[in-house]
Amino acid sequence: MRIGIDVGGTHTDAVMLDGHKVVASTKFLTSANVRDGVLGALDVILEASGVAHEAIEAVMIGTTQFTNAVIERRELAPTAIIRIALPSGEMIPPMTDWPEDIADAIGRHAYMVHGGLTYDGFPIGVLDDAEIDGVIDDIAAKGIQFVAISAVFSPSNPEQEFDVAKRLQAKIPEVGLTLSHQIGGMGLLERENAAILNASLRPLAKNVVQAFEDALAARDIRCPFYISQNDGTLMSAEFAAEFPALTFASGPTNSLRGASLLTQLSDAVVVDIGGTTSDIGVLQGGFPRQSNVAIKVGGVRTNFRMPDIQAIGLGGGSRVSADGATIGPQSVGYRLVTDGLVFGGDTLTTTDIAVAAGVADIGSPEKLATLSADVVETAMCRMHEVIDEGIDQMKSSRDPVPVILVGGGAVLVSRDLANASQLHRPEHAGVANAIGAANAQVGRELERIVSYREQPREQVLAELKTQLSAELIEAGAKQASIRVADIEETAISYMANESTRLRVKMIGDLDFAGSQA
Repeated sequence: MRIGIDVGGTHTDAVMLDGHKVVASTKFLTSANVRDGVLGALDVILEASGVAHEAIEAVMIGTTQFTNAVIERRELAPTAIIRIALPSGEMIPPMTDWPEDIADAIGRHAYMVHGGLTYDGFPIGVLDDAEIDGVIDDIAAKGIQFVAISAVFSPSNPEQEFDVAKRLQAKIPEVGLTLSHQIGGMGLLERENAAILNASLRPLAKNVVQAFEDALAARDIRCPFYISQNDGTLMSAEFAAEFPALTFASGPTNSLRGASLLTQLSDAVVVDIGGTTSDIGVLQGGFPRQSNVAIKVGGVRTNFRMPDIQAIGLGGGSRVSADGATIGPQSVGYRLVTDGLVFGGDTLTTTDIAVAAGVADIGSPEKLATLSADVVETAMCRMHEVIDEGIDQMKSSRDPVPVILVGGGAVLVSRDLANASQLHRPEHAGVANAIGAANAQVGRELERIVSYREQPREQVLAELKTQLSAELIEAGAKQASIRVADIEETAISYMANESTRLRVKMIGDLDFAGSQA
């Protein structure tokens, strides 16, 4: 038995799972302090399922709290960034292309020092002890408690980031550190941005994780709990408190994973229809297809591993024009229950169209008596066109593909779609995100630039697999279940020695017995 919870901006969804079977589920309004919404959702599923607290093996939680904090520019701690890159890396200072408001919220505490390595470990510059001490003294004098450290090609060799981190901890023992190689891939600027955002979220992360812990303790649930991250796997609560930015985009990811678990399909297009938007993603091998482009979070370019998601302005609260020909992107959002015609309001929405068409039973259908049949038909056709066009843009071949519909707004799609070979509407699709959060796997990945002329491919892969396996076991994975989920190799023609960019991802099933022990 395990519990999956997804804390969204409007609703906190929760499910009780027995294996892959949903025993109980609920949608509960999210509270301002997070804890109360989680408690309310827990109370509903505990009562509905009748499951004894001691029978629950683990709790998995997905949250948008950290993404929302960046987007809304709130609860971000003043953060310093130390870039180890002089003399070669001074042309574009840290935070150069950041939106002014978020740069002001975090503070423009940027420092550049000599150092950095090439991808194969050759020093670009040597660390200057006096220079570093001066930077640390200035950070201490300003009372800054959170610091991000980035160095050129640190994912290949993080030695200099560790050196500066040790000096910082010696001077400021309580400092909260984020080293860029721990959170981002190749690409100094995007990796540095990711590290800064992560460091600035550390105080909020501590409070959110504590709120989750308090909510579980208040209901006498003493099992381990995990936080879902944006690649479709889990991390421990302690790890999440250190790396909250790894939860970015975990909401759509959870929906894709939930869709896979509900249908047992590993390759499909998933359409998650919410109140304001529809998120369309692709399942490959049971996990979301990852984006290969830099992702902006709150206007800041990062290189997190993020799902390839297309958001379109069609949801259950989308406004519909008087003639039915235009849908969205404006939405009444959470005001649907007051503004929609079917609820006595004065705004024509997609939900009203679905009710008038007889495909949804919500509110008071008699309030739609004056709605023209032509308008309803026009709007229904347009809704399906929008979804079908979105699927066509996301699928990787011209042939129709299996499509899974999830989310509270999935009722909007009631007809066949040209780009769907099969349409799947699984039971419990409305809480697919919570089901996805309750997946029982952990994952880790590493990225390196290597030369197979200097070291054979098999040897390089063996070393990375050994390191990743050790990290997964430490994270609570069963050793026998660990396997390679993805290997990505890209030849880099402009570098010497036939260099290759290598990324390896491995996953493993959680060992509940081991983690409880």
